[in-house]
Amino acid sequence: MSRDKLEGINWPHVEPLSMPITGEWAQKRRLAAAMRTVIDRLVITNAPEAKIREAADTLEAFAASLAGYPSRSKLWGYAESSTAGSVAAFFDLSPMIGLANPLAPPITLNAEGGRVRGHVVFGSAYEGPPGSVHGGFVAAAFDEVLGFAQSLTGSPGMTARLTVHYRKPTPLHTELSFEGWVERVEGRKIFTRAELRAGDTLTADAEGLFVSIDRDRFNELLEKQAERERRRSQGEA
Repeated sequence: MSRDKLEGINWPHVEPLSMPITGEWAQKRRLAAAMRTVIDRLVITNAPEAKIREAADTLEAFAASLAGYPSRSKLWGYAESSTAGSVAAFFDLSPMIGLANPLAPPITLNAEGGRVRGHVVFGSAYEGPPGSVHGGFVAAAFDEVLGFAQSLTGSPGMTARLTVHYRKPTPLHTELSFEGWVERVEGRKIFTRAELRAGDTLTADAEGLFVSIDRDRFNELLEKQAERERRRSQGEA
């Protein structure tokens, strides 16, 4: 993987919903949405054993069929192109915002007036306390929102510290809204804040510290990860 592959990327925050996706990727999003629905219903269903067995047999067969195809690196969006569309595809696999990732709620994010705003509905699969979102998922969502906020600086980095204050239970099956912003930048350190609300109720807020990473170092990390994935796909130790 050549290090010059990232030279055309301007490090913007990326909104997957704003990018035109067709063909294989559109079907991947469709499949992820269906799987997301299955996950949500599975944790609360009282379907009979025969129905569950039938579904398990179908999914096991499908999973086995996928093993016959070559694997694409999750880093494909960065490694193979300097276009914004491919970068968006990389984020489309995010476990929090990725429309092509069945584990994502997913959160929708957009930037306006120097702030990031997000919306999400957490289903039954994300339950912690009765009727409420598990605190770990709340923290992960904040990490994603603050990560988008710090990307507006043009020199984004990695999470160095995340502090979450849980004010009230965050309800499931409810439209939730996030707002995140950059408070200040000190050298490579980017200080951020965000709030989470259910309607007018503040359920949690957070502070995040991110440390910018230069492109050469980021390319180096990509190369190492791509090599690990290559070896894993080929069954090497």
